[in-house]
Parts: sequence; structure tokens; C-alpha cells
Amino acid sequence: MSGHAHDEVLITALECAERIGITVRALRLYEQHGLISPRRTSKQWRLYGRNEITRLNEILALKTLGLSLRDIEKLLRNHSTDLTHTLSLQRDALKETRTRAEHGLQVIDALQAKIGSGAVVSIDDLTHLARETNMIESSKDTPAWRRYEQMRPRTEVVMDPARFTSFAGAYSTDDGTISLVSERDGKLFYRIVGQQDIGIFPESEDRFFMKELPVQISFNRDGNGNIQSLIHHQGGFEDHAQKMDLNLARSIEQKVTQRIEDQRPMPDSELILRRVIEDHARGEPDIDGMSPGLGILATEQKNFIQSELERAGPVKALSFKGVSYGLDIYDVEFENSKMEWGFAQTFRGKISHLYLRPTF
Repeated sequence: MSGHAHDEVLITALECAERIGITVRALRLYEQHGLISPRRTSKQWRLYGRNEITRLNEILALKTLGLSLRDIEKLLRNHSTDLTHTLSLQRDALKETRTRAEHGLQVIDALQAKIGSGAVVSIDDLTHLARETNMIESSKDTPAWRRYEQMRPRTEVVMDPARFTSFAGAYSTDDGTISLVSERDGKLFYRIVGQQDIGIFPESEDRFFMKELPVQISFNRDGNGNIQSLIHHQGGFEDHAQKMDLNLARSIEQKVTQRIEDQRPMPDSELILRRVIEDHARGEPDIDGMSPGLGILATEQKNFIQSELERAGPVKALSFKGVSYGLDIYDVEFENSKMEWGFAQTFRGKISHLYLRPTF
């Protein structure tokens, strides 16, 4: 059975359940938890349209990540569904499921080979097998979940501006990425060294968010209530940074600012980039030489980048273009194509930013 409202096709609960592959009972359960609100006919038949089915996609994707209905209820309360965000969540969840399946198959293949060789299967082998092949239990502590949570709309709360000074200071991650938090005219600002200030707004006592970007900054206190560290939440990752000497941070930032003004590359900049390109061409990016977040991305994308570099052919020439937001930018001419590459290093020598794009 179908109906129309404003030219929208509506389907019954039975049709909805059959098409999606769930039970009518599950639909009723989601409704009881306030997760969906199907429309009703004059005879009180439930009807499902585009909005309800979009929300069902979001619910099922969150269940894939291991969230309970109670968790999902708290998460979605008073928030409308954004199809773009839901599609990203579903894509990330499926990619993680595929990765876990591939790891599980590798464990099975190795164990079969061990049995075939006549070796004894140990308890460690069996527990490892159970962990790597368990596709039911999922964890919320995954990039897909964190990326989804970070993309959700935030609500600003009222906070006394006099409290903002307690968050001000310099913070550094283990790999040497420095961020600066400052108070100005009753507002709080955040920036990574070499970049511009962006306003951050409170959503709870120690948690702030950017309105311009899907980024949150949460602060941690010590036993005396003093701010000792922060976490930068972005892109499914969490970068932990400890408070550092403010004068040292400003000295490092001044050097970066001067390089930007002079349009001067970092020492050994070209050699570093050549090595990065060579590593990726072999399919062996130097993960230890990168910040943790970049290392994860490099691992995920190494096959794609390697294939692009195989098509591009050998490097013929590098030409320095300038410095932008602390990144050294180069035109790279390959045998078969041209690309622009950009990268930045922290003061501890770790590559924190890296990108490439084709040029014509």
C-alpha cells in the first residue's frame, strides 16, 4: 500500500520492514524509544516516508558501531537526521567491517597453515582467532564513530567570559604539533601554529566547538582544578596535547611566521619531500615519521597513492612554490604527469600535514 503527501511516496510498516530487511517489531521498538515518528492515516496506520527511512538508515548504521538503543536514543534526541552525515557514517562503518573481515581472514589462513604443518595450536592462537573473527561485538572507540560524533550539530551554552582566561596557553602533542589558546574581548580563540585564530564556543564546562569547522576542543584538569591538557577532536581522530611553556611556543611560532613572510622553505625541505614521495611510491610510507593522525590516513591511502605514483612515473623535477599556512608547497613534475605536493613538519621533526593533487 502506498500514499502520497506533497507528492511524497509513503509506505506501510510492513512494506518498510520488508524493503529494509528488518521486522515490524523492530520498527515498533524504535518508535517506542522515540527514534522515529511515523505518520498516521485516519485509521491510525503507520506510514513511512523519506525522512523516516533516512532516520532508519542512521539508526542501523549506529547499531553497526555497537551502540545500544539507549545510546542511540540519547544521541539522536532533538537532532534531525542529515543524510550527508548518515552516508558518511555508513561508508565508514562498512569500511571498518571490511577491514576487520580482512584481518580475520588473514588470521584464519595463518592458523590453517599452522595446522597443515603439523604444529600445535596454542591458547594464544585460539584467543587471537576469537578476537579477530568476532564480527558481532563492535566498539564505539572507532574513527567512524568519532567522525560521526564530531560532525553532529553543537549547541552553545552560556559561560562567564571571565573563565576563558583559565583555558589560555600553549599546548603540544607528543609529535610536536603546537596549538595556542587565547582570550580576547571576552571571546576564546584557538589556532595551530602557522594558522589563523578560530573562535571556539562552549558547549559544556570544559568542552568547546568551532562554528566554522566540525572541530571540538576539550580541556582536562588536574586534581587542583587547573587546566593541564586538551584534546583536539577532528576527522575521527583525537590529538592529545599537554600544556607547554608559552614563551617557547611563541618563539617556534615566530620562526614559522617569518618563513611564511619570507616565503622560505624549511631546512632540507626538498630532500624531505623527495624521500616522502619515494616511500609512497614503494608503498612503504614512513609512519613513524608522521603524527599519529596523519600516519593512520597514510596507511589507509597508501595503496591509492602508490597506484597514482606508478602511473605518474619517475620524478623529473621539484619546484618550490612557497609557504602557505606553514606548509611548504612544491610543483612536482613526473614523467607522465604533474602534481602539487604540500607538507609541514612539527618542531620535533614529525610530518604533521601532507597532501597531493594533480595539476594541469
